[in-house]
Amino acid sequence: MAVVRPFKAIRPAADKVSYVTSRSYEAYSKEELKAILKFNPFSFLHIINPGFKFDKKVSGVERFKLVHNRYMEFLEEKVFIKDREPSFYLYQTRRNDFSCCGIFCATSVADYRNNVIKKHENTIESRERLFASYLDTVKFNAEPVLMTYPDHPTIAGIIKSTRKEDPVYHFTTPDRTTHYLWKISDTDTMQSIEKAFSQIDSLYIADGHHRSASSDLLAQWCEAKNPKHTGREPYNYFMSYLIPESEIRIFEFNRLVKDLNGHTKESFLVHLDEFYRIKKTDMELYKPSKKHHFSMYLDGDFYSLYLRKHILPLDNPLNKLDTHILYKTILEPILGIKDLRNDKRIQYGYGKHNVLRMKTEIDKGNFKVGFNLVPITMEEIKAVADAQLVMPPKSTYIEPKLKSGLTIYEL
Repeated sequence: MAVVRPFKAIRPAADKVSYVTSRSYEAYSKEELKAILKFNPFSFLHIINPGFKFDKKVSGVERFKLVHNRYMEFLEEKVFIKDREPSFYLYQTRRNDFSCCGIFCATSVADYRNNVIKKHENTIESRERLFASYLDTVKFNAEPVLMTYPDHPTIAGIIKSTRKEDPVYHFTTPDRTTHYLWKISDTDTMQSIEKAFSQIDSLYIADGHHRSASSDLLAQWCEAKNPKHTGREPYNYFMSYLIPESEIRIFEFNRLVKDLNGHTKESFLVHLDEFYRIKKTDMELYKPSKKHHFSMYLDGDFYSLYLRKHILPLDNPLNKLDTHILYKTILEPILGIKDLRNDKRIQYGYGKHNVLRMKTEIDKGNFKVGFNLVPITMEEIKAVADAQLVMPPKSTYIEPKLKSGLTIYEL
């Protein structure tokens, strides 16, 4: 059963919250990053880019120590405040036609180890160790793990009643997303939340597999160094944002490949014919309509690819997954791409207009062929995780994408 705990969040002062919170560091161009660091002294980016203050590039342990120093300065200058009592934090975002609402809380590394918190991606050991070392030095966690849970009437009722109250934060960011945060510190309500989650068998990681694995590794290190370990220390938990399954949004990644692995267009299509019924379409932009159906853009034309029946054994959740089918029928055997994570011949695109972008990149000559899929469903993610299998890289692009620096969990 899932264990969740309230925690004493470090969070921005209310009058500065819109200036403090940031997107993921990788989401900024170099120009954007430089402008924010230059003109916004309150941005959380100053903490994770501590060398800017000295006009110096820093890395490794030196950077980790400076991150800790910048964090302490934000506390000393009251850019950040620390809540006096443990709380849950209800967080809602709204943008255009998409809205979601979930709970910031502390989740258990024991649940992660025992597969109560379920994963569907592999992690890289070197990245786990690097981030665990980072956490061990900076002593805080500012990027929550995104997890889903089955819709639950008690939790839904608490969320509904809490949203009737005035939020502690209400602000809009330049991407036109409106953010709301409510603090839940009433003892009875917090106990109800804990009890409701204790009735839920599993939580599913949607985004943050490396953060979860690193938090587990850090807990192992800390336990080994602590002769008075009780299991209640902060390092036994990590910050997560839990949303109901009905409120997550999943997009597909397309695949763009730089060459045909020595094939001519004609020989490539002949090889495809073994696995697919192929039809050239007359549409300017063509997207697939159902599972095991792909669109392909090649040499100025879109094609529909329908997987031939009984060509592959669809005998487990991974084998039924379109990203895995594409890999097993085209990317590996025909195009010679074995390492989906590191092969430089393949790139991935996502977003509302990703088919148009795919066509544009191929028309420019930057890539030779592209494939588009229908989005993977939450049910498929759960089935893969329940079977303790692993999806191919870039199988899902999931929203919401969470802000850094909105709530911070001290270790």
